[in-house]
Amino acid sequence: MTDSLSLPASNWPVLEQGWVWLCGAGPGDPGLLTLHALNALRQADVIVYDALVQTDILEWAPQAEHIYAGKRGGKPSAKQRDISLRLVELARAGKRVLRLKGGDPFVFGRGGEEAQTLVQHGIPIRIIPGITAGIGGLAYAGIPVTHRDVNQSVTFVTGHDQTGDATGSLDWKAIAQGSQVIVIYMGMKHIGRIVSELLAAGRPLSEPVGLVTTATTADQKVLESTLGTLEADIAAAGLEPPAVICVGRSVLMRQALDWQSMAQGIAPRNLDPLDRGRPAEAG
Repeated sequence: MTDSLSLPASNWPVLEQGWVWLCGAGPGDPGLLTLHALNALRQADVIVYDALVQTDILEWAPQAEHIYAGKRGGKPSAKQRDISLRLVELARAGKRVLRLKGGDPFVFGRGGEEAQTLVQHGIPIRIIPGITAGIGGLAYAGIPVTHRDVNQSVTFVTGHDQTGDATGSLDWKAIAQGSQVIVIYMGMKHIGRIVSELLAAGRPLSEPVGLVTTATTADQKVLESTLGTLEADIAAAGLEPPAVICVGRSVLMRQALDWQSMAQGIAPRNLDPLDRGRPAEAG
């Protein structure tokens, strides 16, 4: 990471002492940070960051103290309440605090909980959105979450609720029948149960599924599968979280839109994967 990237000196918000900015770091690639995020990194006294934040991003803030507060399933992790209260403590000590979270802080990132705790303790905050993996990560894999010939709806769900259950708080039947494309965060642990719920609700065994791990990074891996073979394909490929999963016919578009492969000189596999039999229209 170079230190050459800079921002104009005027007309950018100032991170004041005693404030906490909750900021999305995007899905992985440091280039997907927003300019407001970069502005925050350059000003912070202390950065409290999550497990999915790439360490390259922290190199834009050499002046700041870096505090790791990552939570990963099945591994020793900081408790959410402790993280929130630590932010309060740092702000009350007069620090310029940047809370850096993977993706977007308000999309399955518990940013709302942290912001609520800060406000309840009288700490001023600013929210800086980020690119969420369910959109940006899939785009890097050449999978559009919407396509005019596929879907007029998309549903984003998490693979588990606050109890750790895959199905307890979600009406999978309604989701399966009501949304043409479904994007699932944190779903690998319970993928067998999720697939069973979707099939029971009428989604076909042949339904296309795309799975992207460590999206937008150099370690990104993409699996193209179907609901009927997904579990076996994941096991055969040896894939592990973090992953985002897309269920629906828009996954087929990767055959034409795998831009990373095309950048390496590999031709598209199918220019018309939806079998429309006509050229794409403008507009």
